[in-house]
Amino acid sequence: MTPERSVPAVPTATYRLQLQPEFPFGAAAAAVPYLASLGVSHLHLSPVLEAVPGSTHGYDVVDPARVREELGGEDGLRALSHTAREHGLGLVLDIVPNHMAMAPRHNRALWEVLREGPKSPYARWFDIDWEAQDGQVLLPVLGRPVGAELGSLTVDGDVLRYHDHVFPLREGTGELPLPQLLDAQWYRLGWWRLARTELNYRRFFSISELIGVRVEDPEVFEATHGKVLQLLHEGVVDGLRIDHPDGLADPDGYLLRLHEATGGRWTVVEKILADGEHLPASWPVAGTTGYDALRHLDGLFTDPAGFGELLGQYRRFAAPQTDRGGDWAATVRRAAYKVITHELAAETERLTRAAVRVCAASPEPALRDRAPWALRTALVELLVRMEVYRPYASSDAAAVVTEEAAAEARLAFAVPEEAEAVDVVRDLVLGRAGDGPEHVEFRTRFAQTSSALRAKSVEDTAFYRYVPLLSATEVGGNPGRPAVSPDEFHAYCARVQRDWPLTGIVASTHDTKRSADVRAALAVLTECPGWWADTLAEVTRTGDGVPDAQLAWAAWQTVFGLGPAEPGRVREALLKHVREAGLYTSWTEQEPAYEEAVAAFVAAGPCGPQGERVAELRSRLRPHIQANVLGAALVQLTMPGVPDVYQGTEGEYLALVDPDNRRAVRFPPEDSGDKDALTAAALRLRRRRPEVFGTSAAYEPLAAEGPAAGHCVAFTRSGEVLTAVTRLSLRLAEAGGWGETVLPLPAGVWSDVLVPEREFSGQVLLADLFGASPVALLERRAAAG
Repeated sequence: MTPERSVPAVPTATYRLQLQPEFPFGAAAAAVPYLASLGVSHLHLSPVLEAVPGSTHGYDVVDPARVREELGGEDGLRALSHTAREHGLGLVLDIVPNHMAMAPRHNRALWEVLREGPKSPYARWFDIDWEAQDGQVLLPVLGRPVGAELGSLTVDGDVLRYHDHVFPLREGTGELPLPQLLDAQWYRLGWWRLARTELNYRRFFSISELIGVRVEDPEVFEATHGKVLQLLHEGVVDGLRIDHPDGLADPDGYLLRLHEATGGRWTVVEKILADGEHLPASWPVAGTTGYDALRHLDGLFTDPAGFGELLGQYRRFAAPQTDRGGDWAATVRRAAYKVITHELAAETERLTRAAVRVCAASPEPALRDRAPWALRTALVELLVRMEVYRPYASSDAAAVVTEEAAAEARLAFAVPEEAEAVDVVRDLVLGRAGDGPEHVEFRTRFAQTSSALRAKSVEDTAFYRYVPLLSATEVGGNPGRPAVSPDEFHAYCARVQRDWPLTGIVASTHDTKRSADVRAALAVLTECPGWWADTLAEVTRTGDGVPDAQLAWAAWQTVFGLGPAEPGRVREALLKHVREAGLYTSWTEQEPAYEEAVAAFVAAGPCGPQGERVAELRSRLRPHIQANVLGAALVQLTMPGVPDVYQGTEGEYLALVDPDNRRAVRFPPEDSGDKDALTAAALRLRRRRPEVFGTSAAYEPLAAEGPAAGHCVAFTRSGEVLTAVTRLSLRLAEAGGWGETVLPLPAGVWSDVLVPEREFSGQVLLADLFGASPVALLERRAAAG
């Protein structure tokens, strides 16, 4: 038997695998030799606990105490861990503390709650408002109102059946007539459309199939984390990725408890940071999963002036209304109003009830006599003005729920005395109006509602409405200001190395709306907005089957970024696009005629003969796309932090939004190219020299000198490794190339990691450094002994 090799306690680089029934633990184990040779130190596994049967992602957990049988069960996971360790690899698990699947027939804990009600020992697991809905849990599963579905409901022993759904019956109710039987349960079967306004359990965003879990309760934490902690303590896994901590009642307390329970294992959190926002310094984690890095990576290869011109072209072409895709800030605000009053109406009502209770019971006269409508209005007006996901107990809430926002919110009221509701709500959020249990409950609900609203209104709505540059509408991105200057990028990297040197760094994930290589192609359009406008003028004619101009712009950019692909992939991504945008159709109010027009347009236009013109432009820009692809890849793999390589992205990887980006990949890949070689070289270098990139490492920018200096981004790591990439290569070519521009190298002789016989010292002409490739990875040659 091959002995297990030592695994670093902290990853040098991780490789994300999307496990599913078609790619179980055994398939992952078969890929281990290849992945070890690639140079990563840990496999980053998607959720492995028991999930809804057939789930392709695993975030719909039904039993946190068991490893998923469809993947191979606990024995399969342990075998994968053993194989990985034989090759020097560890495992990082993605865990889901915020929610479980609302699937009673598979979720035993939930089954017991529905059978026994709030007295069930499992009732404390789930975030249910038992005071609403007359003490019944609303289950929005019926296709029509209940009166129209009675014929589809049958009693079978001690269970109630509705098509594929099965529910437990409360003891002693099985012999009742059906209408009385339904009323006697601890749950209420309802029409699915009632979820928007009547739901009385916390869910994941607006997804009613996922019910919130109360991990702030120590007993619930122990019950839902026991298996993961066992796997950690027994050395089966080595680190954790925490999914959506913003949904939790107390992220600060949860992360501290987790840190203590794991003994301080390497842990990163899926925290989306707004532009300028920083991770709470008190959190005992290694950092984020890396979307903040993604924004800076993409922005580095985006031309700020060209984006401005592209935005103008978009506005002329699509003529979007200001708050429906014409202006970023206005689009976000309108989307927030829509989401909070529509998709999150139930959450808003629960939050309002919490505010009403606090005010009614307060001994402070200033809080009394506040009408529920006024408190609701104040809450809505403050929440839609949130520019970050939520406040935290460890941070200054006044910097998040600002006085400026309050001043704007007061304008929604005609009567000044009624506008005081804004101050009441703000004081409650800031903890200025008491600190009893109901006050804490209100602050908790406010923060949880805020995070859901931000995610739904920005990522899932505004990103699909404001589309001048699709590469900018990415998780964690700032489409209103997508470009990042080299100086901004260097400052960001310096902060990461100083504050969070072991944070995650991503370029593509299972949640990105477009893979890094698609975004790299799209970024080139900011260097040639005129070419893009001319191309669209050639392929688009008014009235030529275009459902709407915004969709047309986005569709043409989609096929430009993706390149040749099956039309079905493009069609499904664009149908998701228009439903998320919610301008002409949506997931819950679909307009078949519009969606059919979208599908017909995609088939005849972007995926039809007219698409060849866009393909020609893409082919013409291929060298500049490749410069972006390689540049972003090399920077991600060598900048401060721990890079995560999403499955298949070591080579060219072109994918759209999920489920397109969760397709199975082949190991080893069939073809290899420049990106594969570059990725492997950088990863092996990190694995061989971890001290150059770790907590005690250094990051130093290098400045080129000469007429084209702004097109080179370079930095060293600990004075031993040097990264240099080409930025805005099309603009560079149009300006005449590198000319006499040089890069002064630090002292010593530097070897090209990809072509070791190439060596440089002193001042190197960038025309020579980038003669064969738009990027360079150099390592200082050790002095002769």
